Amino acid sequence: MSRPQTLLQITGRSYAPASLQNACLIIIDAQEEYRSGLVPLPGLDAAVGEIASLLSAARAAGTSIVHVKHLGVPDGFLDPRGPRGRFLPELAPHPGEVVVEKRLPNAFSGTDLHDRLQALGHLDLIICGFMTHSSISTTVRACKDYGYRCTLVETACATRDLPCGDGVISAADLHRAEMAALADNFAAVVPHAAALI
Repeated sequence: MSRPQTLLQITGRSYAPASLQNACLIIIDAQEEYRSGLVPLPGLDAAVGEIASLLSAARAAGTSIVHVKHLGVPDGFLDPRGPRGRFLPELAPHPGEVVVEKRLPNAFSGTDLHDRLQALGHLDLIICGFMTHSSISTTVRACKDYGYRCTLVETACATRDLPCGDGVISAADLHRAEMAALADNFAAVVPHAAALI
């Protein structure tokens, strides 16, 4: 049996991964909640290291950078007033970098993200952050509706274990399945930050 093709390949709409020179880097929900809060993510530190590499290279190249921050529940998940809602210090925005605040997983919903991206002038987006199955997935899927081309860095995203029926689907399996689904029809996926640096 032959290896299956993605829908992007079948329809002739696949595209090469973006480069930092011609894209905007979008970092989604790089917040303390995922390190020390209610939902610490397995593999977070490795993903943070990959994002930090992308961020450093983007700053050196003069790449446009957008930081997306989730405004969660006061005194709860991603508390916007407390420490768990803050950016992870090693990934915090520098002065002049765009920050978009959202209240739903999809970073376009109820925000000015599309207007900001239009002003920056890039159709190619490099996306990374947390969580793979939630804010990353919904935002990447929405990008297609707006005509953007997404590149995802697999090791610069992470998620968590989830209940599944009477068992558990591991973070690693969930992450792998979500990356495969997004690569099918929504994004070019590269394995590591080094592929873009």
